[in-house]
Amino acid sequence: MIITAIKRGGILYVYAEGNRVLWTIGCGSECELMGYTSTTVTIRRGNIAYVYDEKGHLISTTQAR
Repeated sequence: MIITAIKRGGILYVYAEGNRVLWTIGCGSECELMGYTSTTVTIRRGNIAYVYDEKGHLISTTQAR
């Protein structure tokens, strides 16, 4: 279960309970954390939104607004 997602510098950190890092992704300054739920994290790179699951697997992409 995802507790929080934080972007520091060019790295996105996704945390579980107990401040345990579930996964990280190096995305540079061009990505933006759009939001997260208990099971997904959404980031935007350019005009594309990427949705990752709690294991860090890409599950969908869509046109960002």
